[in-house]
Amino acid sequence: MRRRLLALVLLLPAAARAQPRPDARKAELDRAFEALRTAPDEAGAALVEGRIRALWAQAASPSVALLLRRGLRNVEARMPGEALEDFDAAITLAPDFPDAWFLRAQAYAAAGEAAAAARDLQEVLRLEPRHWPALLLLATIQDGAGDARGALRSLTAALAINPRMPGGAARLREQRRKAEGEAT
Repeated sequence: MRRRLLALVLLLPAAARAQPRPDARKAELDRAFEALRTAPDEAGAALVEGRIRALWAQAASPSVALLLRRGLRNVEARMPGEALEDFDAAITLAPDFPDAWFLRAQAYAAAGEAAAAARDLQEVLRLEPRHWPALLLLATIQDGAGDARGALRSLTAALAINPRMPGGAARLREQRRKAEGEAT
């Protein structure tokens, strides 16, 4: 019996063996987010950020991962239409995968379509409320649209999740100055 089980495990593709169960991934994400919030410095936070991003990426199927990589290449090649098609296809295959929505939001933002980007960011945050990169992009979009107070709220929320973000404190001071005016 043990030999059959071992043979079955060895026959599984490596990706299937390496993927933790969704409940195990969620528990690890919860621990990682707590570690991110309490990281002693930027270097420690950067390590935890990497682990969180890796856990997020594990949730993508191979076909979704391929579409996202292709979309990113199209963004880098300044081909937003093709990138949006790739991200649309990834979202169709995995509508509950936050990073597909996030990458499409980035593509919309790069194409100057702030309203579409903001809608996608809202979906990212519905699926994963701790997605600090989505909050940062939302803050940038809000600030660009003249909503300094909204940008301050989004940036504050991002820093509550990831307080050791490089440049975060300075960006918060600047955004607070824009939203609330100069201190007298």
